[in-house]
Amino acid sequence: MIIGSEIIFLKDAVSTNTTASEYLRSGRAREGMVIRAGFQSAGKGQQGNRWESEDGKNLLFSIILFPDMVDPAEQFIIAQFISLGISDYLSGHISGCKIKWPNDIYAGNDKIAGILIENSITGNAISSTVAGIGLNINQIVFPDRIPNPVSLRMVTGKEYDISVCLPELLSCLDVRYKTLITGDRDQIRGDYRASLFRFGEWHEYRTGEGMFTGRIVAVGQTGCLMVEDRTGKTREFSFKEIEFI
Repeated sequence: MIIGSEIIFLKDAVSTNTTASEYLRSGRAREGMVIRAGFQSAGKGQQGNRWESEDGKNLLFSIILFPDMVDPAEQFIIAQFISLGISDYLSGHISGCKIKWPNDIYAGNDKIAGILIENSITGNAISSTVAGIGLNINQIVFPDRIPNPVSLRMVTGKEYDISVCLPELLSCLDVRYKTLITGDRDQIRGDYRASLFRFGEWHEYRTGEGMFTGRIVAVGQTGCLMVEDRTGKTREFSFKEIEFI
């Protein structure tokens, strides 16, 4: 086992990604090391947002990897395999899990997990990756400012043992990482596309030019979202250039 070969638990942390980065800088980091916290005072989310979680209720951790087999131009494959690993785990407990591009995990129309990936590039290779993951397990009350949260307990009505959930999830992530290592990237990309939230469905989207109706038809190798509009034209969007309505 690579991911989860070493697990460090912190009762409290500012952010597990911050702690993982400190391990990298100090030379103490090892491949597959997991930094887990019971509570984060300033958990990192995408676009500079905070990831908020009730103390001891959810899974909050970061994985340290050295994926030097991945070219920086195709670094989105890391987000894809991480997303799929989480989706694989959840699919063993609930149905209807999807990946909302680029890497939020949805149960139905609600967000159950978020991912923040921070890659360091040296020359023509990714020298290290810190993948921060927040998965809502037992929390049932969330702040009103969080738009559409859900947890495993809210979906199933069951309370979960976090210490059991973690190794199961890490095992799913490890399987996907080994697929990446062995070079089967077409499988990862195909499974990611098949798991996409709203794939092939007509929905409203907002861009800097205004609203339009479109359907997701593909994701490019660099991670761009391909959306076909009603005229049949396929438009390409980078992260933050399109908003799901």
